[in-house]
Amino acid sequence: MDNRNDIREFLASRRANIRPEQTGLPAQGGKRRVPGLRRGEVATLAGMSVEYYTRLERGNLAGVSESVLDALAGALQLDDAERCHLFDLARAAGTTMKPRRRPAQYRIRPSVQFALDAITEAPASVRNGRLDLLAANRLGYALHSEVYSSPVRPANLARFIFLEEERARRFFPEWELAANDAVAILRREAGRDPYERGLSDLVGELSTRSEDFRVRWASHNVRHHFTGLKHVHHPVVGELHLMFEAMDLSADTGLSLLIYPAEPGSASADALHLLACWAATHTTQDRGERLRATAAASEGA
Repeated sequence: MDNRNDIREFLASRRANIRPEQTGLPAQGGKRRVPGLRRGEVATLAGMSVEYYTRLERGNLAGVSESVLDALAGALQLDDAERCHLFDLARAAGTTMKPRRRPAQYRIRPSVQFALDAITEAPASVRNGRLDLLAANRLGYALHSEVYSSPVRPANLARFIFLEEERARRFFPEWELAANDAVAILRREAGRDPYERGLSDLVGELSTRSEDFRVRWASHNVRHHFTGLKHVHHPVVGELHLMFEAMDLSADTGLSLLIYPAEPGSASADALHLLACWAATHTTQDRGERLRATAAASEGA
């Protein structure tokens, strides 16, 4: 992934999303040749020269101060996720380590698996920024059984959504939302670390094989994914309307714990109970096997 190109397209796309009347700038007559704001209008709003802003939009954010980035974020009316992405792009532009690094190796510590297995009333899983599902409790495996049905490991949500689209559309009734969220998460991760080979390989594979992915990737949308609602149609128990909470594992950089509880007393809570009963007799790996695999991976890493 090209950091300068990502900067250029991100800034241009954010500029195109803002109508002049949203900014308080005086109205200007005549036909506009570009959607959204002109470069000069962004420069005025950010308190910088047109020449300087043009240099930034050409992809040169190396060495740019936080105050300039803040001014730019304000002028482009960036939300929290977009502002963080802008700062990530600037940090990546300033790094001296340009070659692609080998894919990051993630280890699930035994204590993390113990914690997952202690969560018995809700699906729980651990994933990384490129949407690999790296560990789960019994209900977590059961919830994402459709994703795990692929022999490719680690199981990956983005690959499932875009490369197994027929099944994914059945599993995610709101497939468009799931697809948009997945790409926005990957785009956010790419801003943080554009030289990680595992992520760039995944993006390359999806871009090559999925037009739906290519269109969304080109939009440069990013978002945080900390809390919300998840609607799935599970092939065993049917409709599930779940909440989700995502928490970074502070001792394991790049990994997040996600828990999917159902509202107590709801139909989804009853469905989760049925799913737990099903999972008790249909599990891909029993608890002992998973713990032994985790311990062996930790010793060999």
